[in-house]
Amino acid sequence: MAAKKISYSEAMAEIEEILEKIENEELDVDELAEKVKRVSVLLKTCKDKLTKTNEQVEQILKEMEG
Repeated sequence: MAAKKISYSEAMAEIEEILEKIENEELDVDELAEKVKRVSVLLKTCKDKLTKTNEQVEQILKEMEG
């Protein structure tokens, strides 16, 4: 079964939720390690989406100039 693709805004919302729990010390050590791993995956997803969007915008701008 393929994993559901998460949108940029969904990833950011989940990151913010996890960070809030960390700041409020709502996680035990085991949960903390798991959530930190999840945040790293979400950050990579956001970075990839931003990079892809930037490339698309650059391509559109080149097409408009040419």
